[in-house]
Amino acid sequence: MKLSKLIRSFPFPYSLTNGDAEIAGLVSDSRLVQPGYLFFALTGGTTDGHNYIPAALERGAAAVVGIKPLLGLKVPYLQVNDSRMALPHLSAAFYGFPASKLTMIGVTGTDGKTTTTNLIYQILVSAGFKSGMISTINAVIGEQVLDTGFHVTTPDAPDVQRYLAQMVAEGLTHVVLEVTSHGLAQYRVDACEFDVAVVTNITHEHLDYHGSYEDYRSAKARLFMSLGSTLPKPQGNPRKAILNRDDSSFDYLSQISTGSLLSYGFHPDADIRAVDIKHETERINFLTNGKGQKFPINCYIEGDFNISNCLAAITATVFALGVSLDAAQAGILALQSVPGRMERINLGQDFIAMVDFAHTPNALQKALQSVRLLTHGRVIAIFGAAGLRDRQKRRMMAETSIELADLTILTAEDPRTEVLDNILAEMAAGANSRGGVEGLTYWRIPDRGAAIRFAISMAQPGDVVIACGKGHEQSMCFGEIEYPWDDRTAMRAALSEHLVIPGPHMPYLPTQDQ
Repeated sequence: MKLSKLIRSFPFPYSLTNGDAEIAGLVSDSRLVQPGYLFFALTGGTTDGHNYIPAALERGAAAVVGIKPLLGLKVPYLQVNDSRMALPHLSAAFYGFPASKLTMIGVTGTDGKTTTTNLIYQILVSAGFKSGMISTINAVIGEQVLDTGFHVTTPDAPDVQRYLAQMVAEGLTHVVLEVTSHGLAQYRVDACEFDVAVVTNITHEHLDYHGSYEDYRSAKARLFMSLGSTLPKPQGNPRKAILNRDDSSFDYLSQISTGSLLSYGFHPDADIRAVDIKHETERINFLTNGKGQKFPINCYIEGDFNISNCLAAITATVFALGVSLDAAQAGILALQSVPGRMERINLGQDFIAMVDFAHTPNALQKALQSVRLLTHGRVIAIFGAAGLRDRQKRRMMAETSIELADLTILTAEDPRTEVLDNILAEMAAGANSRGGVEGLTYWRIPDRGAAIRFAISMAQPGDVVIACGKGHEQSMCFGEIEYPWDDRTAMRAALSEHLVIPGPHMPYLPTQDQ
């Protein structure tokens, strides 16, 4: 596509110098440039993409997008006010504006995004819609399931638009896209033409990046503010905002959303509510009540917080898109589990072992409250706190576990370039502040594999051992190195050792050498 054609629908001021060029691809990393690519010089943080323009040209970049006046370039130069904001719009144009041909559902929130995204996807499939999904675990395009990486967030704008274009080519009609605060703040999902926007909750997270809860909430709000700018589509676009009536974000989002509102939750004023909740072995039953309808839901994914996730998915599909009640019931029933979310690991032991992604104070609280309902025994929690991330969480999560678990084991969770012992000391201070006693109710065990082994060695019949914070993730970062790691593999390794049966080896982490 010619650059001149690419910018034909560009919605922001620009100037184009040095002629035109045929564009074969778009990229913002100079190391990924191939001949004919359009290179975006992004600025932000500690990097300035303009410094990498010479490297991009050496690799064959056909044109450059930037914000600074540049002289002497021998390729076309598109100067814009914000190159990061330009990237999604030019990516959408390059791939033929695929979102305009799809019904787009965006799901954001601090906790529960991935589960809610999967629930919506399963309901749409059960309704007979040819549907796709982009989550922080994978992208599902027809029969293809694509891994989206190790430590993952919303893909970059060119990848999002490429996935959407592949979905259009496969004949898909509906897409569910999990949207992170980073993805929203960095404009990665601009030009996605959302028809339905869903929030699970907005709690304490990513303040290291956003600076304050208000700024974090504002980033999430961009999804709901975008509904009004969605262009008319042949298949219609309902422009519905699906809000959690139980969450503190409700008042704020209800005021700034440009779409019509539907709320869900346990709150008596919620449009869609759950009533008559019953817990069975490995299943939750409840009635969905709202808009003059009442119908039963059976859910195999454990945890009371997943009732809210189910309500969000039902509201987005049944009440926003007109999906049938039968499809909602079948879709939720079809989702037996979500990788790394309240996932049971059973090798025949006489206690429950689980892995969950809970890595925020709110998620840890909900996870521990949920597993408490599964047992008359003790709850043994294993978790850490990431380095170079929100430091306030460290103390808060330890405080939460001391209050809600019987035994707490503090361990490594992506320390990155921070000193792990210092992270654990901050967590221990939180544990102490809530009456925790080191060596009696909580322990510091830096090696995560050893921490899981220790928890299992203490487990008695009927107890619950739950490892939180990593979930589905496939690596752990020490220094600047990502070491292959999976909590589920580690749990199986520790259980097989405990039971003296064949099983996987404990994955290696550098803390094993200390």
